[in-house]
Amino acid sequence: MSAPKILLCRRMPTELLQQAEQAGKVQIIARPQEADEGPAPRDWLLENLKGVAGAIIMLSEKVDDEFLDAAGPSLKVISTMSVGYDHIDVAAVKKRGVRIGNTPHVLDQAVAELTLTLALMTTRQIAHATRVVREGEWSKNPWTPLSFCGPSLQGKTIGFVGFGNISQSLAHLLVPFRPARLLYTTSKPKPFDLGHPDFAPLKRGNFPIDRIEVTNQPDALELAAQSDVVFVLASLNPSTKHMVNDQFLSRMKSTAYIINASRGPLIDTEALARAISNGQIAGAGLDVLENEPNIPATHPLLQPDCADRVVLLPHIGSATNEARVAMADLTVNNLLGALGLRAEAGKENEMDAEV
Repeated sequence: MSAPKILLCRRMPTELLQQAEQAGKVQIIARPQEADEGPAPRDWLLENLKGVAGAIIMLSEKVDDEFLDAAGPSLKVISTMSVGYDHIDVAAVKKRGVRIGNTPHVLDQAVAELTLTLALMTTRQIAHATRVVREGEWSKNPWTPLSFCGPSLQGKTIGFVGFGNISQSLAHLLVPFRPARLLYTTSKPKPFDLGHPDFAPLKRGNFPIDRIEVTNQPDALELAAQSDVVFVLASLNPSTKHMVNDQFLSRMKSTAYIINASRGPLIDTEALARAISNGQIAGAGLDVLENEPNIPATHPLLQPDCADRVVLLPHIGSATNEARVAMADLTVNNLLGALGLRAEAGKENEMDAEV
């Protein structure tokens, strides 16, 4: 009996799948090495899915009925190297009895670090200051008492839209900056209780609730009104798309900033551009954007009335060496576990993370 076929859409920083192939457990279907850095072409994907037992995908690979039909009944598991799975039609996949693996938790620290970086870059006017130097305009911008000034995080109210593992990891990183309080809103009211499992990341790190107040604010608009910096770290679904819209932004302080490191469509891009260009809010830091990666130079947030007050990054939240290796290992182990092929004794049939 031949080993099950595995479709690998992109080269990953792990040897686990190759080791499984060398042991005769799987057959890998992959593109030539020189062609596998970018997203898998859709036609290549559909041509090579037939008869596979598992598929390893990225955010760029859309899983829908066309994908599932191309794979056929042999498909047992789809493992995505991502926490989010909005690129997967979960209902359609589950209907066919196919399991789905993802990579939560292993990138929490990396994303939290990048999110804090975005906040500091945005509040401290790094986009503007960097442009001045790169364009040779430093001499035209002499020092003044308030040049390139922005607010400190000390003593400020920090708002979280979503308060899961990444938000709580970020809360720990904020401690040395001494904010006055943290507000959070979630899909359902969730009063703060450090003893509740939902707040385990805060408890594990001994978060200093005696020095920094943590409060649930169920009303997202009220959170917007009270916060000096708003971190958007929520999952994307039909109810959260464009949750940051004209109404939300109109409630924010003119001195406030918004940071998004989760999913681009959580923020209405046109509304955000209007709010920044009109001075309704002070600025934004974004690691994610609607319609990414198709962001042309004509994008509204890249125009002169916004550009100096916006920091844009190309979705690099998890981009530490350690996080990407951990994500790759977890992706492969999820796939192998679903097929009963994991190498670790006693864990042959285990998926560490399943949607």
